[in-house]
Amino acid sequence: MFGSARIRPLPVRCLAALVWLCACGKDARAQQPPVDVKVEFVRATAAKKQVSTGSADVSNVAVWLTPLDPSAERAASTTAAKFVPKLVQRNKVFEPHMLVIHVGTVVQFPNKDPFFHNVFSLFDGKRFDLGLYEAGSAKSVRFDRPGVSSLFCNIHPQMSAVVVTVDTPYYGVSDAEGRIPIHEVPDGRYQLQVWSERSTPDSLKLAERVITISATTRDFGPIRILENPEFTLAHKNKYGQDYVLPSNPDYLPH
Repeated sequence: MFGSARIRPLPVRCLAALVWLCACGKDARAQQPPVDVKVEFVRATAAKKQVSTGSADVSNVAVWLTPLDPSAERAASTTAAKFVPKLVQRNKVFEPHMLVIHVGTVVQFPNKDPFFHNVFSLFDGKRFDLGLYEAGSAKSVRFDRPGVSSLFCNIHPQMSAVVVTVDTPYYGVSDAEGRIPIHEVPDGRYQLQVWSERSTPDSLKLAERVITISATTRDFGPIRILENPEFTLAHKNKYGQDYVLPSNPDYLPH
């Protein structure tokens, strides 16, 4: 009868085999070569053709891959963040300028300057206001939904940063040459998406595509996105007003 049935433990050799198989599967993902993506900025000419801008700096373009196959989704669900990302305030600059993170990630905001900062975001993604906090202290924010958050300091108008929150662990940020390696991506189909503050929403939407990653196909690019000639980092303070320069010279822009 079911009520009297006893569950026998697996022999030690079977348990060891299961552990070995799990470890091999994890190592196989880690040993896979990264998915390589290359992005380029282009501009529209009067003849409505697109030509490369030849920009010397193609950094801070975010690319992420959202799994479309059940097996890839399961692999993504077991991938956890291994570190706490930071946006450091130093020399009246955010370091780094851009972060791409998984939904639910907590980001720290350490103040490494010898004066106060006031980090805030009132746009699109995560809305928050950390208020004034002093040198040597830090505050944290949990980014709990997908979106793009533009960050500023309410004291220093030249300070800006971006946090792109995505619902996948497979993402990367371009270097100055536009190269983005995305690591530990299992084989399967993915939705590729791109974001850059220097591009246009329509161009970023056109860059989206479905890609298939396999042992022989792990190199995608170039992905060309339109450079926005009207892009500017100029912005209002957290009250929607123009910045007023503080009287203390230590707080003034560079």
